[in-house]
Amino acid sequence: MSLKEKIDQDLKDTMKSGDKERLNAIRSIRAALLEKEVSIRVGGKAVLNPEQEIEVLSSLAKKRRDAIEQFTAGNRPDLAEIERKELSLIEEYLPAPMSDDEVRAVIAEIVAKTGASSMKEMGRVMGEAMKALKGKTDGNKVQEFVKSLLSA
Repeated sequence: MSLKEKIDQDLKDTMKSGDKERLNAIRSIRAALLEKEVSIRVGGKAVLNPEQEIEVLSSLAKKRRDAIEQFTAGNRPDLAEIERKELSLIEEYLPAPMSDDEVRAVIAEIVAKTGASSMKEMGRVMGEAMKALKGKTDGNKVQEFVKSLLSA
């Protein structure tokens, strides 16, 4: 079952259960996926590949994390809680995040492969790392680990 089919099935199940918050969150996920499909459509019908679906979900998750941070800073815990609930639902559809040790290992391998040895080569390492770790971890965490490896 593709991600889109799973979301459609979850949407039907949620409509039957009457959980309005979950329903709104699933609808927003579905809308984002459909929007991406329309944006890549050339001529006929476009179907997102799994990588593109993960990209859309990762983007949605990042927006929710940013909103949580903003609402928390703005002393709006009620709105931050709504965003947390939506984030947890989005994360149900994302692949399991990698542990810090796994992320460090991938980045160390990329550093070795590229031969990077200083902070001047951070951009090249970050580009490779973000491709390899797309949807599997947070970009800020990748940046932190790349900096620590290149500055050591």
